[in-house]
Order: sequence, then C-alpha cells, then structure tokens
Amino acid sequence: MSGPWALWREDVACVRARDPAARGTLEILLTYPGVHALFCHRLAHPLWRRGARFGARLLSWFARLVTNIDIHPAAQIGRRCFIDHGAGVVIGETAQLGADVTLYHGVTLGGVSWSPGKRHPTLGDGVLVGAGAKILGPVTVGVGARVGANSVVVADVPAQMTVVGIPGRIVRAPHAGGAYDGRIDLDHHQIPDPVGDVLVLLIDRVAFLETQVAHLRGFQRLRAASDGRQIHERS
Repeated sequence: MSGPWALWREDVACVRARDPAARGTLEILLTYPGVHALFCHRLAHPLWRRGARFGARLLSWFARLVTNIDIHPAAQIGRRCFIDHGAGVVIGETAQLGADVTLYHGVTLGGVSWSPGKRHPTLGDGVLVGAGAKILGPVTVGVGARVGANSVVVADVPAQMTVVGIPGRIVRAPHAGGAYDGRIDLDHHQIPDPVGDVLVLLIDRVAFLETQVAHLRGFQRLRAASDGRQIHERS
C-alpha cells in the first residue's frame, strides 16, 4: 500500500504520535501547514518525475504561498515525515529524506554548489532536526541522528549521534531511551552542551585549587606563629 492516499494517511497519523498538541484528525487536516505542504508535495513530485515540470513547480509555489514551507518538487521525502510548525522550512531539489524524519521550523536542507548533480543533504530514517538548523551540501545524516537547534551541519553525521553548534560538531550519542511507546523523544532541552560541561569542570577545578590555597595559607600562618614563639623563647 504505497499510493498517494496511503502516504497522506500516514503523514496525518504520524502527527498525533509526535505532537502532544494534536487533538484530532480534523484539526490536523485543517490547521497543520506541514501536513498541507506534504500533501502538495506528494502531488507535485510525481508530476516532476513525469516531466510536467512547470505544473510541479506551480504546485510547490502554491504550497509555499499558503504554508511558508518551500519544498522543491524533485526532493525525495519518505513516509511519515513530520514538519512541525513549518514556518521557514526549505528543502532543496536533490534532498533525500528517509522514513519517520522530523523537521522543526526554520530548518534548511540547502545546497552549496552550482553542480547539476547531488548538492543537497540526505537524511536517514528517524532523523530529527531542531528549529533553525541548517544542513548544507551533499552530506549524509545517519539513521536516528539528532541535529540541535540552530546548528549548521556541513559534514556527515554518523547514525545515532547528536550534532550541535556552528559549525556542527558531534558531541556524543543521545541519552538512553530514544523513543517512548513508539513516540518521538521530545527532550530538546537535553541536547548535550560540551561548552557548558567544560565550564562546570573548570569551576570545580577552581574551587579545588582555592581550597588548597586556603589550606596552604593556614599552614603558613601556623608555621609563622610557631617560629615567632620559638624566637621569643630564645630571647
């Protein structure tokens, strides 16, 4: 069952599994711009592949006009994609998204070359891209990887890893747990912060050194007092 109706039904159903604010199918159908943009893309992509390029581009333009989500009709988007909020999302011509991908608002899957070949990212199954993140060029983000909000990714990301920062850097594998009862992990606030971790270590080190200095000063005062008593006794 891989026809357009099956894809649309899965696109709608996955919203309820990943968005705690979703309250019903009718609400999702009428008020979710990500669903509307995918609906249009599911129509535009076959048109593009059949050579009806102008019609496909016109349909994608209409979708952007209505939803503020710009998806090139040639982009390949897998099943159960969820574009949450959607404002400002851009998906380029040669981008490829696997199944169960989640994109938040402001995400750009962009190109950095005039090359006519592959110039946009490839996202594996289950990838989550945080708000405002930019993934640029023909890089690959592995299965289950997470891209932190406002990160800029210009190199490949291994599967199941988390990348943050500008430029994006791999910090560590995500915390244990992943998904809960088949739902997406929404703990965005638990994205690793390597700079914060270093600062915590530095603060602990400074506190330890200050304690040592205080002990040394106390020892010097005791020694000075002891030397003073010995001099007084001799005199």
